[in-house]
Amino acid sequence: MPATALRRPAPPAGPVPLTGRARLVPPAVGVLVLVLYLWWSLLQWHRWEVPSWDLGIFTQLAKSYAAGQGPVVHIKGHGANLLGDHFHPILVLLGPVYALFPSALTLLVVQDVLVAVSAWALTRCAVRALGAAPGAALGLAYGLSFGLQAAVSVQFHEVAFALPLLVLALGGLVERRWTAAALWAAPVVFVKEDLGVTVAVLGLVLAGRAHREAGGDRRPVLLGLALAVWGAGWSVLAVTVVLPALSPDGRFAYADRLDLAGAAADPLGALVSLVVPSQKALTWLTVLAVGAVVAVRSPLALVALPTLLWRMLSPNHGYWGTGWHYSAVLMPVVLMALLDAVLLLRGGRLHRLARAAPALALVVALLLLPGRPLADLADPASYRPDPRADAKSALVRAVPEGAAVAADLTLLHHLVPRAQVHWLGSEGDPAPEYVVVDRIGATWGGNPPEDVAGWARQRYGAEYTVVRDEKHLVLVRRRG
Repeated sequence: MPATALRRPAPPAGPVPLTGRARLVPPAVGVLVLVLYLWWSLLQWHRWEVPSWDLGIFTQLAKSYAAGQGPVVHIKGHGANLLGDHFHPILVLLGPVYALFPSALTLLVVQDVLVAVSAWALTRCAVRALGAAPGAALGLAYGLSFGLQAAVSVQFHEVAFALPLLVLALGGLVERRWTAAALWAAPVVFVKEDLGVTVAVLGLVLAGRAHREAGGDRRPVLLGLALAVWGAGWSVLAVTVVLPALSPDGRFAYADRLDLAGAAADPLGALVSLVVPSQKALTWLTVLAVGAVVAVRSPLALVALPTLLWRMLSPNHGYWGTGWHYSAVLMPVVLMALLDAVLLLRGGRLHRLARAAPALALVVALLLLPGRPLADLADPASYRPDPRADAKSALVRAVPEGAAVAADLTLLHHLVPRAQVHWLGSEGDPAPEYVVVDRIGATWGGNPPEDVAGWARQRYGAEYTVVRDEKHLVLVRRRG
């Protein structure tokens, strides 16, 4: 057998133009993903669901940017600058959109659109590399992945902006478009402080791949190294300078969430802690399954390590599982690594596995659907209206435009567009004009104040009188 018969096909040197019906596949997947997640978000909005205070926080940030101000978020504390909590200057882009559509629902729609755009971009790259059917399977596997579902179900978070950027950057790596990969990756550092490390690893992967494949051209290697320095530099700058400078207590608020010194002192214990307790191991296995295991064959999979490592090394158990939004940024990495692995294995001994991998990834996504958020779309119980919807709407309308109001979780983000909202649990806030309490809300843990006016007087040192008390929703107003 001639030696040339043993060589694998050369990697793609750039994007292959789509023709015929193949051109319709990426937008079709993008539209389907958009419809599913918009449907979910609108259904959640209809049910008045409030998983946390985060949507209220980001809505207040968008409102502040729309008014031409800095990211002042009173929910985090009176006059608090949210750039002292997390480093996400990219969220200034929310300002113009919120100015046109001043509602917390706007942020949910923005997040859904970002998810859909990333699904379109990933599918386009996959179709160009593999063809229509495998590309569609990979795009749907991404769109239905557990990380994206969890992120949408817990409402808006800044990481949504990283999704299309990561897909486009990793797509540049797959297609050996070195400059495009670096340019798309560079803004990811402005999404969140930890993602600078992700960008740094992506830069090193770019440099390594370019060193092997760019011949004698050193420019893409230097570009990758520059991207690595850029990413690492911004993470260090954010954590050591920007966040402490803007934090009310002069330190990075989440410094206690990761003990690097402890991990270095006990590397064996740190290694064990990556998979113990079992909740961590389950997350690793689920991420591995999303990539049909084949994804680990690609060096692009290394880009997922920073996020996985800081989560598993943290003592905060909220980071360990597959819920919330923490796995969202892993989904572009794992599915793009799968695409890259398929191309690397095609023509080799594992070519059959490579050919089946996109379909396997879609099967995994479908098998993981039961019990996940999108499964609610097929559950008739999910469409039952909130029995207190009218009372909630009436209470929101009863708060005057521009008034200062302190609220618990139930109506927090609904109040933000019309009022200056504070969180009832914050210390040191000035006495608000209004206080809103939901006696059966999750905030109180089954032990709400029965005399809300008396509770508000004790909390804020001012006299309050009851304005509304309907279906356990109480509104009190400050006297004088």
